[in-house]
Amino acid sequence: MNTGRAVLLLTCLAVAGLGGWFAVARWDDANKVAAFASALGAVAAVGVAIWAALRTSARGPSVRVRRTGRAEARGGGSANSGVRGGAAGSARAENTGDAVADGGDANSGARLD
Repeated sequence: MNTGRAVLLLTCLAVAGLGGWFAVARWDDANKVAAFASALGAVAAVGVAIWAALRTSARGPSVRVRRTGRAEARGGGSANSGVRGGAAGSARAENTGDAVADGGDANSGARLD
């Protein structure tokens, strides 16, 4: 079980437990616990949203290239049938075509500068 599913399962169990407790508790007690749980949930939601935004922007984009065709360059040119880009993020090249360069530069996989 991955982390996301474990968190979802624990959240569902907590909601079910609180719902069951609210059904049998006195109105004043349930009201106080509900207000407290709402405040904690709101603070946690804001923290998770900020964490997710920072985590996504720090990683950069992800690129996946599959089953590309042949790339050919002549006279000092550049041929690329895979992935070429910056070092930020992730890149994956699978089953790329041939990259042929006559007196130039050829790339058939992933080149992160």
